[in-house]
Amino acid sequence: MKPIILIGGGGHCISCIDVIEQTGLYQIIGILDLPEKFGEKVLNYFVIGTDNKLKQFVTDCPAFLVTVGQIKSSTLRETLHKKVKKAGGSLPVIISPTAHVSKYASIKEGTIVMHHALINAGATVGKGCIINTKALIEHEAFIGNFCHISTAAIVNGQANIGDSCFIGSNTIVANNTNVIANTVIGAGSQVLRNIESPGIYNGQPIRKIK
Repeated sequence: MKPIILIGGGGHCISCIDVIEQTGLYQIIGILDLPEKFGEKVLNYFVIGTDNKLKQFVTDCPAFLVTVGQIKSSTLRETLHKKVKKAGGSLPVIISPTAHVSKYASIKEGTIVMHHALINAGATVGKGCIINTKALIEHEAFIGNFCHISTAAIVNGQANIGDSCFIGSNTIVANNTNVIANTVIGAGSQVLRNIESPGIYNGQPIRKIK
């Protein structure tokens, strides 16, 4: 198994650990988190340092996964992704063995596809994304960089989700619909029209709330 270090020791990290262990491809060396978390354990793994010490780990462990969660903003995930690249590290794609990813789909570095997610033929998923448990990315859909498609969300065929978006649990994005970058869609919403202005949206029908 290849060594990998996780960055961020919160709730999302716990889910990522389970996915990584199930792949059987990586041995988790430890977790990077805040200084005050040093020595603490997340499940079976210790916090071994902070992201400011990335360079000292790269030689022995070049692979990293950003395991910080994302709801309102992707800024921290993006910053950590860039730190890994600057330090000379790599960010592999992690795919749960219970997920289905079409051989005709494309997924970029640093993305995790979690248990029972489905990414269909012709779909494209950008770098640093979270495709969460039971999410569905349909044929020819496009997911930009640093997006979180949350649990059981559905992005239908040929929909286009811009960079740094959050699509909440059980939300449905209609086919051929565009969602502009830096948009947050609340859980259980229905996106039946284009979202052309960044902000926070919610509801059935969808409406801007902030």
